[in-house]
Amino acid sequence: MTMLEGSPWLLAHRSMLKSNQPMKVSLYGQDYVMWQDANGEIHALPNACPHMGAMLSEGWCVAKSNGTSTITCPFHALEFDQAGSTVLSGSNKATKSLLKPLELIIQGDFIWSYGGVEPKIPIPTVLDAIAAEYEFAGAAGHRSIKTDLLTMLLNMHDYNHQNGTHRPLFEIECVEFKQFIDQGLQSHAYYDMPRAKPKVQDILKNPALLAMPKVIEAHLENHFPALIIFHGETPIGTIKQCHIFVPESETHTRTFVLVFGKFVNPVFRLLKGNALKLVETVVEQDADILGKLYPNTPQHIKMNNEMGMDWVRRNFENFPEVVEPNLSR
Repeated sequence: MTMLEGSPWLLAHRSMLKSNQPMKVSLYGQDYVMWQDANGEIHALPNACPHMGAMLSEGWCVAKSNGTSTITCPFHALEFDQAGSTVLSGSNKATKSLLKPLELIIQGDFIWSYGGVEPKIPIPTVLDAIAAEYEFAGAAGHRSIKTDLLTMLLNMHDYNHQNGTHRPLFEIECVEFKQFIDQGLQSHAYYDMPRAKPKVQDILKNPALLAMPKVIEAHLENHFPALIIFHGETPIGTIKQCHIFVPESETHTRTFVLVFGKFVNPVFRLLKGNALKLVETVVEQDADILGKLYPNTPQHIKMNNEMGMDWVRRNFENFPEVVEPNLSR
């Protein structure tokens, strides 16, 4: 079960869907077209037109007077409604459903799906709590990476890579690990990252570096398998970076980051764009290093502070059950 079927996956935040514009999403090796109509209703159908297989996500939406919309095939302009039915030329009657809709679970602005698989673990409620208390700054780093889900998760829970992969951006000198709390399919990691003084050219590229503290005090809240929340305190306020992972296929994983914040001064909202740019760069650096790995290399070295990676491996191998050992330290 290399894609952990039965997990809830956050396919998108509502802000990522422009009204009546199709968006392609993939889950468990299947492609879907997702769109939001003028009423704010969100729909998803298999992406292959049942006529000759054209990608519906390359088509367009047709808005109706009641606020609903259909998705139109770019090949022969067949319109499909949210149930997957169409009206053929010369007929005034809709066909039976020719495309089985993907079941979506909409919670506020969060669009979840189990991908048509029986649920094995519940949808985490933490994002709803964050959205209720913090201002949404935006989404960043949205991309598909040619990396299997396990490798992606191991990278994101490798606390030693911060002063290697992300050294060029934050000038991190070392990682001083403090605590790991194992709560089964949830965990918390705490560590400090002292930084060298940023270079002038880097500040000119992104002024948000000035808001970064001399020592980054990291608190990562982990919800296996699809969510990591970075809780950060900066001079401009509190930041919540929510890193999302979706298994598109056996070989590709989609990721994006939702950023929320509480700003101590309204003027600091002007730096939101720069903060999102920083997040974008972090994702680029992770994607770059993941593309330069020999994935089947035997691991003959074990570094300190690999509890997060051990937590991932244990949960991945035994999902949805939680087994010993408890990795708290």
